[in-house]
Amino acid sequence: MENTNIWCWLIPAIVGIVCALFGYLIGKGGSTQLDESPELKILKDKNTKLEAELASCNKQLSQKSELVVPAEPISPIVPAEALLPFNAQAAKSVFGKTIKQNDLKIVEGIGPKIQQLFNSFDIKTWKDLSETAVAKCQEILNSGGARYKIHDPASWPMQAKMAYEGKWKELHKWQEEHKRGKL
Repeated sequence: MENTNIWCWLIPAIVGIVCALFGYLIGKGGSTQLDESPELKILKDKNTKLEAELASCNKQLSQKSELVVPAEPISPIVPAEALLPFNAQAAKSVFGKTIKQNDLKIVEGIGPKIQQLFNSFDIKTWKDLSETAVAKCQEILNSGGARYKIHDPASWPMQAKMAYEGKWKELHKWQEEHKRGKL
């Protein structure tokens, strides 16, 4: 009878433990909650900071978009060439000949063929040439073939800038001092 008594207690205990294990495993598998690992905590903190920054940026953006619209329409953007007017008379008085606006040939070393070559690379004004790097000028010359490679464009952007800014006396003086580009 004693053996029967042990089995009466042991079997329900084993069944209870097995059921508890199965219940735990089933409950664990259906859970959507993640472990609270240190890496996850760091990522959650970063996410919180980024959300705060995003909210701040959105707030600033909404404040800027709420600016008062002027009653008069805003005038279109004025091209930079209009800011520095071309004075043909001043250029003629210095060079002794008529100078056309944005004629790249005023730059010592540039002739009609080189001007055409630069125009094909969308460099059509003194301002364009003044903003072009010397290396790019040389690259354009090299693209024209052997006869253009011999030219030295080192001073062309500087000369073009003087022409664009209407500094005719300075340009003429520089060209004379450098023996018309042959120094």
